[in-house]
Amino acid sequence: MKRVSTVTVRKRLVTVFLIGLVFFAIIDFRLGYVQFIIGDQLMDLADESWSRDIKFQPERGYILDVNGDVLAENVTAPSVVIVPRQVKDPEYTAEKIASVLDITYEKALEKVTENSSSVNIRPEGIKISNEQERALRTLNLDGVYLAKDSKRHYPYGDDLAHVLGFTGIDNQGLMGLELYYDEMLNGDEGSLSFYSDAKGGRLEQLADSYTPPKDGLDLKTTIDSRVQTIMERELDLAVAKYNPDGALAIAVNPKTGGVLGMTSRPTFNPENYQEANPDIYNRNLPIWSTYEPGSTFKIITLAAALEEDIVDLDEDEFHDPGHIEVDGSNLHCWKDGGHGHQTFLEVVQNSCNPGFVHLGQELGKEKLFSYIDSFGFGKKTGIDLQGEGNGILFKPENVGPVELATTAFGQGVSVTPIQQVMAVSAAINGGYLYEPHVAKEWVDPQTKEVVSKVEPTVKDQIISTSTSEEVRRALESVVAQGSGRPAYVDGYRVGGKTGTAQKVGPNGGYLENNHIVSFIGFAPADDPEIVVYVAVDNPKDTMQFGSVVSAPIVGSIIGDSLRALGVEPREGGMDKEYQWPDEPPVEVPDLIGLKKGELTKYMTNLTVEASGQGDYIVDQSPKAGSKVEAGSKIRIFLSEENDTD
Repeated sequence: MKRVSTVTVRKRLVTVFLIGLVFFAIIDFRLGYVQFIIGDQLMDLADESWSRDIKFQPERGYILDVNGDVLAENVTAPSVVIVPRQVKDPEYTAEKIASVLDITYEKALEKVTENSSSVNIRPEGIKISNEQERALRTLNLDGVYLAKDSKRHYPYGDDLAHVLGFTGIDNQGLMGLELYYDEMLNGDEGSLSFYSDAKGGRLEQLADSYTPPKDGLDLKTTIDSRVQTIMERELDLAVAKYNPDGALAIAVNPKTGGVLGMTSRPTFNPENYQEANPDIYNRNLPIWSTYEPGSTFKIITLAAALEEDIVDLDEDEFHDPGHIEVDGSNLHCWKDGGHGHQTFLEVVQNSCNPGFVHLGQELGKEKLFSYIDSFGFGKKTGIDLQGEGNGILFKPENVGPVELATTAFGQGVSVTPIQQVMAVSAAINGGYLYEPHVAKEWVDPQTKEVVSKVEPTVKDQIISTSTSEEVRRALESVVAQGSGRPAYVDGYRVGGKTGTAQKVGPNGGYLENNHIVSFIGFAPADDPEIVVYVAVDNPKDTMQFGSVVSAPIVGSIIGDSLRALGVEPREGGMDKEYQWPDEPPVEVPDLIGLKKGELTKYMTNLTVEASGQGDYIVDQSPKAGSKVEAGSKIRIFLSEENDTD
C-alpha cells in the first residue's frame, strides 16, 4: 500500500481550501453585485414582468379669454382598454364589444385574443360616447376596462377656430394655440398598475399602484370674447351680403400687442375639422396670407415723411392732375381727373396716389425702405401661432424710380395682415413696435394661481411721440372728412385708412374687377385702445372700394367693441362732413308728456309707431337725446291720462 506523506496531504488540503475560498469569494462578489449594484434594475424588471399598466390621460388645460370665459374645454369621453388574458369568454366578449362599438366581430375577436398585456381599439374605442359607456358598464365584461379620458370641446363653435386650432384623437395639439402650446397644455399621463401571474390572471393579494396624471396648465389669452363675437357677426353679415372669395378681421390692443380678436372666412368647426377642406383649416389668413396692401400702406409713407420733417400737412400743398410721370411711366390716381389743388392733409384724406408718390420721392429709396424695414415688413412678427408669412419686398438692387413710387402708395410689395396691424399700431401708439401675442398668462388648474405671465415685448420705437400724434390727427381727419367717412362712429373719435388692392393673377398680371378691399381703423383717436383691420377678398355685386365695403364693417366693430369694453364716448373729436346722399344723424326729441296731436312739429325726419290707447305719450324708445339715422322709427306708448304730471 502506497503511503502519502503528511506534507502532501497538507498541500492538497491547502489547495482545496484556497480553491473553495476563491469560489466563495466569487459567489460573495456576485451576490453583492446583484444586491447592491443591479438590484434595483432587477427589481424593476421583475416588477415589469409581473405588473400590468392601464394608462390615464391627464386633463388638458383649458383655453380662456382675457376675462376667464372658456374658449376650449374638456368633456368626459372614456376609452376602452382590453386585457386579453383576463377575458374568460373571447367569443361572447367580442360579440358584445362589436355591437357597442359598431365594429366587425372579426376585428373585436382579434383584439380580445391578441397576445399583449393590454389592447386599445382604435379609433372606435377611443373617446366613446355616453351611450357606449353606459352599455359597456352594464355588460361588465371580464378583461374590459374603461380608462378615464376626455375630448376637446369648443363652446363657441367655429368662432376663433383658426386661432384655437384643434387636437387629435390622443388630445395632441394639431393646429393653432393647441399646437403652439401643446407641451404646457397637455400635462403628464398617469397609470394604474396591478400584478398578474404567468397566465395574466390578476393577483388579488397584491395592492395596485396608482400614479395620478398631472393635468396641463390653463392658458388665459388676450382674446376678448365680446370683441370676438362682434367681429364674427360682422364677417358673417359681410359674407352674406357680398359673397366674397374670403374675408378676415383682426383686432389688437396697440398699447400691448395683445390680440383682442382674429377671424377669417371661410372657417370650420374645430371639433369636426376632418370634415373641412385642409386648405381651410391650414391657412390662418390674418397671419398667413400675403397680398399688396394698397392704400393702408400709405400710413407708413406718411409716418416716415413726418418723422423726417419733409412735409407740413397744413402748410405744404400739392396739385393732382390725376396722374404723375415717373421715369417715363404715368402713375394714375384712383380718381379720374385727380383731386386738383390740395394741402397734404387733404392728400391723406383723399388717399391721393400722386401725392404719396411725391412723398416717396422726397424720402428717397434708402430712407423709405429703412422705415419699411423698421416697421416690421418683410419678416415675421413673431406672433405665437404657426404658419406666419414673411411678405415680399423689392430687393434694394431692384428698386428703381417706378418701384419707389409704387411702394409709396402700397403697390408692388406684399405684406401680411398682422404686419399691417402691428405697423399701424406703432404709428399711432407713440411709435412703439410691439410683438403681437395671444397668450397672456398660465394658470394652475387646481389652485387657480398664476404660474407665469407673458409680458408685452417692445421691439423698437420707430417714430417719435409727436410724429405719432400727427399721424393720428391726419387719420382721424380721413374718417371725419375724407374717404373713411363710412367708419365714423358717433360719440367716439375714430381714425383710419382705406385700402383697395389689385390682385395678381396666375400669369403675373393684375386681375380685372377683382380686388382685396380693406380698412384699418383705431379709436379713440387721442388715446387708442383698439386697432381693427378688415379685408374682404373680391366682394360681389358692389363697388370694390375699401371705403364702400370694409370701412362700415370696421366702424361697426369699433363702435360696439368700445361700448363692450366700457370705453366712454369723449368730446373734442372732429365732426363728420356729410356728403350726398349721406345725412347727419337726428337727435331724438323728448316726447314724454306731449299729446299725440303735437307730434307733427317734432318728427319731421323720423317716423312713429304707437302702442296703447289714449292721447298722452307716457314713454318712448329710443330715449330722448339719442342720435339715430334720418327716417328711423320711434316707438311711443300712449295712455288716457298723463301720468308724467
